[in-house]
Amino acid sequence: MDNNNILLLDDDESFCEILSRAFQRLNYNVFVAHTIQSAVDITQANDIAFAVVDLRIAQESGLEAVSKIIAINPGIKIVVLTGYASIATAVEAIKLGAKHYLTKPADVNDIIEGFGKEAGNENIDLAENPMSVKRLEWEHLQKVLQEHDGNISAAARALDMHRRTLQRKLQKKPVKH
Repeated sequence: MDNNNILLLDDDESFCEILSRAFQRLNYNVFVAHTIQSAVDITQANDIAFAVVDLRIAQESGLEAVSKIIAINPGIKIVVLTGYASIATAVEAIKLGAKHYLTKPADVNDIIEGFGKEAGNENIDLAENPMSVKRLEWEHLQKVLQEHDGNISAAARALDMHRRTLQRKLQKKPVKH
């Protein structure tokens, strides 16, 4: 591998430390950022070939980081990681240029495999059971929030819901399918 520079963007410092050591053992040069601005600065100052971007960085969206990083380096291969997976954010991440989208916990091998994703997998297993009503609601809330660029007040108006109710629902972790 010619360029083995990798950027890890996550506000969870201990997760970054563990992931950083794992990539270093595989001979990657690791750059770590805990804010979108520091990730942008690192990308501007270095020839980064790969990036692992958390979907939620403090109160900011990792999707914003994906578009900023790709604007600086269009050839970079990005994998988005999240503990709060939703269909809407997965679709947006790919539209913005990420190669793959994985839910935490993901190991280094899954991430490296994600960097190589150039096409979809028609052989992926289909879910046996439909999503639960709670999961469908959570997915819908994420979709509407995404449509309103993360603006909770605008999304709440579109949903005809009180803003605080929407905030409370969004803070809950997604229920299983």
